[in-house]
Amino acid sequence: MPAASVRFSLRTRCQSRLLTDKIFFDLDTKQITPQELDQQDPLASYREQFLFPQHQGAPVGYFTGNSLGLQPRGVRQEVLRELDDWAQQGVEGHTRARKPWLPYHEFFSASLARLTGAKAAEVVLMNGLTVNLHLLMVSFYRPQGKRRKILCEGKAFPSDQYALRSQLRFHGLDPEENLLEVMPDPETGYLDEDAVVAAIDQNQDELALVMMGGVNYYSGQWLDMPRITDAGKRAGAVVGWDLAHAIGNVPLKLHEWGVDFAAWCSYKYLNGGPGATAGAYIHERYHGQEDLPRFEGWWGHDKDSRFAMPDRFQPIPTAEAWQLSNAPVLSMAPLLASLRLFDEVGMDALRQKALHLTQYLAQTLETVRSQTGIALRIITPQPESQRGCQLSVVIPEQGRRIFDYLTAHGVVADWREPDVIRLAPVPLYNNYQDVHDLGQKMIKAIKENS
Repeated sequence: MPAASVRFSLRTRCQSRLLTDKIFFDLDTKQITPQELDQQDPLASYREQFLFPQHQGAPVGYFTGNSLGLQPRGVRQEVLRELDDWAQQGVEGHTRARKPWLPYHEFFSASLARLTGAKAAEVVLMNGLTVNLHLLMVSFYRPQGKRRKILCEGKAFPSDQYALRSQLRFHGLDPEENLLEVMPDPETGYLDEDAVVAAIDQNQDELALVMMGGVNYYSGQWLDMPRITDAGKRAGAVVGWDLAHAIGNVPLKLHEWGVDFAAWCSYKYLNGGPGATAGAYIHERYHGQEDLPRFEGWWGHDKDSRFAMPDRFQPIPTAEAWQLSNAPVLSMAPLLASLRLFDEVGMDALRQKALHLTQYLAQTLETVRSQTGIALRIITPQPESQRGCQLSVVIPEQGRRIFDYLTAHGVVADWREPDVIRLAPVPLYNNYQDVHDLGQKMIKAIKENS
């Protein structure tokens, strides 16, 4: 199905500007069933492109695409092709495989550029997420004089915290003095973006780097990335983003926003499989700079002279210059099957369904609350511009028991201490029936545990 042909004809009470107005209905009045919604969903057929774990002979309700995406059916073919070429070609597969291994990472550039809003030369598939963040900070965190502080969000994903603190220590700096954390509001549970910009402005003379998560892993909040990027650049800092929960989830325009660098993993919304090869973005303004500090490896060396084995590094004039080693083909292959689906559908259509499906989940959770009286609260921001597919639900005291009940009854969700259930209805493979069934099971869980 070409991206241009995918258009939504559904609209909720949220009056989403992205959705067309051909059919209007009010989910609260239950005038339309989840089955009817699924029948009208132009992306419904893509569900069949994924393999669901089974529970008692039926597909589970899978709401953890924000942790590990489902396996696309095309993955097996992609991996078997490389295994067969390895068996038949041996080392000659580097040039003779059906997808030659020497330029293998290049097969992903166009798709990743579309997903990140970048130029193809600005993205590269390599390493793991935290490895890429470290490699990028070698180049882009360069403390000098009093400009040496890093600003991030409080309660960032722990690996980001570890990376930032260790970078500060690597430069002989005390993280307690030089890591500025803007903490979430204790009442709402998410970041006040005005406070983030104010912190940037207040520390503009000392700030070397602003590095934050585009979508917060815990609350599901999608930050105003262009606004924060602009504030950081005006302050004279370098701005980088961790896109682990953003890529494949929300629309991105990294080049247009002027982002300096970014990195992401590929096993969440991109469905690349456990431990899938990660990616990086480096704005073209930094390409071809031979004096830019970086850790060097031979796969980042100029392609024309790489196999002449020179002893001096000559960077490729693209984001590929940050590569260290040749492509891990077997780890990359599964991602080809998933990116093919993203290319067919396009982020605009995925975003439209995600908004509608997530709104349906929010209203389903409200039905759960009203029918049971449980103190259920969504801590993900309500405005559509501040969230992707994920809703994080706080259920004090009873949360863990409800989560365990759901798990035992075929719902795969995610638990985060002390009292949050993360739910991510992914538009490529989740449907409205999934959400409806989740709500019914939550009601039963609450009533049976009360």
